[in-house]
Amino acid sequence: MTNDTNTQFEKTLAVCRELFGKKLYDYGASWRIMRPESLTDQIFIKAKRIRNLETGAENMVGEDIVSELIGIVNYGIIALVQLELGYSDNCDITPDKAMELYDAKAKETLELMKRKNHDYNEAWRGMRTTSYTDLILTKIWRTKQIEELKGATKVSEGVDANYMDMINYAVFGLIKNGIAD
Repeated sequence: MTNDTNTQFEKTLAVCRELFGKKLYDYGASWRIMRPESLTDQIFIKAKRIRNLETGAENMVGEDIVSELIGIVNYGIIALVQLELGYSDNCDITPDKAMELYDAKAKETLELMKRKNHDYNEAWRGMRTTSYTDLILTKIWRTKQIEELKGATKVSEGVDANYMDMINYAVFGLIKNGIAD
């Protein structure tokens, strides 16, 4: 793994963080009311939209694949926070605390991304961006199944690992779409 790759990972996550911060300013931590299952569904919506755009569907909303991938990263990080804290009936954290939690989960995911990238020898660079979408959708369906099982899997990683993988694939897609240039 090259330092260039690490820099690209970090730059990409910084772009996602910047948008998260702006939305946090506009909306506060309104996402605190979302249950993890709802966040899984929100990521599903984003991934399905990307797949539709990739297969040539008309873009009537105007948002592009990059903005949807950023949404997957940010909702994935929010989901990791919600798994740790549980959901709330109100916006029970300050913006500063929300950023602190976001940064902690982003860092944890970044470190996993670096380790996996090392072990897989940057295989993601040889993949098609459409494969990232398919893998994200697969991880979503796996997550939904684990949620239905209330986390009681026999051999599989938990929901948190699947969210981290979704984030990682979205970051790969963002890098391939030039966000870290």
